[in-house]
This record gives sequence, C-alpha cells and structure tokens, in this order.
Amino acid sequence: MASLRVCPASRTYYARKRKEGKNHQQALLSLARHRANVLWAMIRDGICYQGARTATTAA
Repeated sequence: MASLRVCPASRTYYARKRKEGKNHQQALLSLARHRANVLWAMIRDGICYQGARTATTAA
C-alpha cells in the first residue's frame, strides 16, 4: 500500500491491473508479486535498482 502512495510506477502497474478487471486485492497481490520478482532479479544479477527505464528509439 505504501508504494501506491509514493511510487508512480507502482500506481501505473496497479491501475493497469484494475483495468484488466482485477479487484483491489488481486491487483495489490499482483503488484507485490511484481515487486518480489524485481527484487529477486536484483539479488540474482547483483545489481542496484535503477528506477523506471525510459523508452529508447530503435534505429
């Protein structure tokens, strides 16, 4: 719940899940799972969190 208040990326992810038809609890659990997956990838790869990536144009 705290990330919904302070993190724009979390709010966007949550809103997307709600538009997909998930209720509040399902969207919140999906966000938590997403966060856990990101944390696991950071630990696995030994990298620090970089925040939201910006879109780049393909040549």
